[in-house]
Amino acid sequence: MGHIYVDVRVYRLDLSAYREVKLLVDTGSTFTWVSGRLLSELGITPMREREFRTIEGKVVKRPIGMGVVECMGERAPAILVFAGEGDAEVLGTHTLEGLGLEVDPMTKSLRRTEAILAV
Repeated sequence: MGHIYVDVRVYRLDLSAYREVKLLVDTGSTFTWVSGRLLSELGITPMREREFRTIEGKVVKRPIGMGVVECMGERAPAILVFAGEGDAEVLGTHTLEGLGLEVDPMTKSLRRTEAILAV
């Protein structure tokens, strides 16, 4: 289908500061991965570490924290992975669903969902 990149704003939880970043939309990633250095500069602090299985099958540990992500005029709280050097920066499905956005395979872009699943 090709790659879809989107411009997003990543905010501290209190919305007092943000940074603009371009992220790859990755429907295979549960959480959103952003440069750990950028998240630290924003004042987002790690809450704990989680293990993740990479596309190569390797298990890696990364810190996670909470922030707010804005895309296409929508904002939602998000679990953010502190991406390390060599890690991709991606917009994951947890954040996409929180924003009420989905991938449109025909236009190869994001669109607003008609309705969020309730069941």
